[in-house]
Amino acid sequence: MMKIIKFSLISLFFISNLFAMPSKSKKQAEQKNQNIELSSLQLIDYPSDRGDMIILKWDIEKENDLTYEIYVSTNKENWIKAKEVKNGEWTLEKIDLPFWMWNKKESKNAVLLEVTKIFSISEEDFFDKYKDGFKLYAKLNILNKNKRFETQIVEGMAKGNWFRTDRLNSLITVIIVSLVFFIVVSHAKKKELFIRRIAGLDAIDEAVGRATEMGKPVIYVPGIGSMSNISTIASVFILGEVGKKIAQYDATIKVPHYDPIVFTVAKETIKQAYIEAERPDSYRDDINMFITQDQFAYAAAVDGMITREKPAACFYMGYFMAESLLLAEVGASAGAIQIAGTDIDSQLPFFVTACDYTLIGEELYAAGAYLSKEPMLVSALKVQDFGKLLFIIFASILSIILIIAAKTGSTNFTNTILDILKVR
Repeated sequence: MMKIIKFSLISLFFISNLFAMPSKSKKQAEQKNQNIELSSLQLIDYPSDRGDMIILKWDIEKENDLTYEIYVSTNKENWIKAKEVKNGEWTLEKIDLPFWMWNKKESKNAVLLEVTKIFSISEEDFFDKYKDGFKLYAKLNILNKNKRFETQIVEGMAKGNWFRTDRLNSLITVIIVSLVFFIVVSHAKKKELFIRRIAGLDAIDEAVGRATEMGKPVIYVPGIGSMSNISTIASVFILGEVGKKIAQYDATIKVPHYDPIVFTVAKETIKQAYIEAERPDSYRDDINMFITQDQFAYAAAVDGMITREKPAACFYMGYFMAESLLLAEVGASAGAIQIAGTDIDSQLPFFVTACDYTLIGEELYAAGAYLSKEPMLVSALKVQDFGKLLFIIFASILSIILIIAAKTGSTNFTNTILDILKVR
């Protein structure tokens, strides 16, 4: 009996091993198939950056239900899961680079990886420590239903670039504008360029002449803007030209200020105007006066000055807000010739209503070139006009082309045009 039991146990052991061995072999075969070679897998530097970004790209597969886990490392041992994407979810087309840098329509999965965020390195430390580049390893885990495959390891270097190739369109535009500018400047030195008549600027002579005849002062208000405002810069330039005429006619001008920096700049501008008019002896330090930096206190002080002095002419040039009508109404009641100019749209109606002449928008910027007739300034003005003309022509033509392209479904052409026009 014992022999029978012993024989049965030995037989059962051999039978179980017989069935177990194929199972183990099958498992080893499956394990072997989990590592696959993905020949299209590449880790490339992101062009036109400071050196903290890198791109992992590979072919888009026909199977749509694939999921990719992206792992990165600096030593092939400690792997960090950077991102998880689906097949075809992230492509070259989604990376914001123009067509002249690579073919966006290429059938590639492409994921942009930010090194500083993945490895939790501050930007300051990163650019100090890795000036020569940051070496990186990457691999993919491909998930297909219940199966998991691991690709080979690829390496790449994230490094800074000296030239922003993606801004090549802007460079070409700057070169074209510069060439046009120098051509116009050379032409302006040989022959006077035409500038359309601006009535408000032509009236400056009349206003200063009237003040001289009546023996009354001219009050010039440069607004409440700082020197960082373009309108204030234009106002100071106009003040210089008005100051020359005041010096030539031996008239009186008063300039009340809201901003202390504008006050300092205007003081030097007026002094230079008197020197250029060869009347430095007529200059007085009390021409420019600082009032206050409170908006309505400033308006009240200027209104009081206009009421007391009864000026023959008032100039309002620069940045104005709610005080514009308060100033212009008091000047009109004093019987002064009033010339105003601002680029603040909301204040233009008040100046148009209460003043004799109003410079609207860009007329204020053109005033310096219009009054001085200096070739460099006139050329700059002409280049701006030329640019506006080209923009109108190109915008009209491209609008028609893009409409036709949208109707015909030509997305490639549309994307090419948008790449050229995009400012990065």
